[in-house]
Amino acid sequence: MKNNTYVIGDTHGALKALIQLLERMHLQQTDRLIFIGDYVDGWSQSAQVIDYLMALEKNYVCIFIKGNHDAWCEDWLGKGITNEMWLKHGGKETIESYTGVSDEVKAAHLAFFGKMKLYYLDDTNRLFVHAGFSSMHGAAYEVYPTNYYWDRTLWEMAVCMDERIQKDSALFPKRLLKYNAIFIGHTPVSDLGSDVPLKKGNVWNVDTGAGFTGKLSALNIDTEQFYQSDNCTELYPLEKGRNK
Repeated sequence: MKNNTYVIGDTHGALKALIQLLERMHLQQTDRLIFIGDYVDGWSQSAQVIDYLMALEKNYVCIFIKGNHDAWCEDWLGKGITNEMWLKHGGKETIESYTGVSDEVKAAHLAFFGKMKLYYLDDTNRLFVHAGFSSMHGAAYEVYPTNYYWDRTLWEMAVCMDERIQKDSALFPKRLLKYNAIFIGHTPVSDLGSDVPLKKGNVWNVDTGAGFTGKLSALNIDTEQFYQSDNCTELYPLEKGRNK
């Protein structure tokens, strides 16, 4: 039986969605899971999502990419740093999810955040990064590491491309040509009226809005088949998430 590789979108504290999604995927022990970042901030179970992911990697091959919300949470856990933007965009709920969590567990979570990758390149030249990169020479040449989890220009460029431009065209953006495919999250596809993973050029966006009113999604990177949870508003009917 063929081993599968799945890329999983932004979770944003929605443990119920994550569990439901993985159950619907009917995983094999040999499958590989690449999480695209933003595990925290939004729904009420951010600390519990991290616990779950730490347990999951004991049974599956997992790769964890760091998102901007994860960087915020890491700063809080490690240095006590908070800022108004973080608190307004799910940080308050994340802090509340750590109520009663021991210092030992917090230290383990901090170490988990510290081990996350800024990007991952597989053996077939497919790139996985939370947001993007700005260097014309590729992700490895990025001058500002925060671009890996903040940059939106890569997705904006892919979205604005004329669909008639193919990879063999001189007009195909050189930044995108560095890779056979690029997988990102960070910017919900609901901005474009979609509720499923969306491909523009050779860029796949798998953030289907789980932090807001949408679903958590996983994409098989070879078959392009996707799986989804229910809408997170249905799984957390008494909460607002980031919908404020």
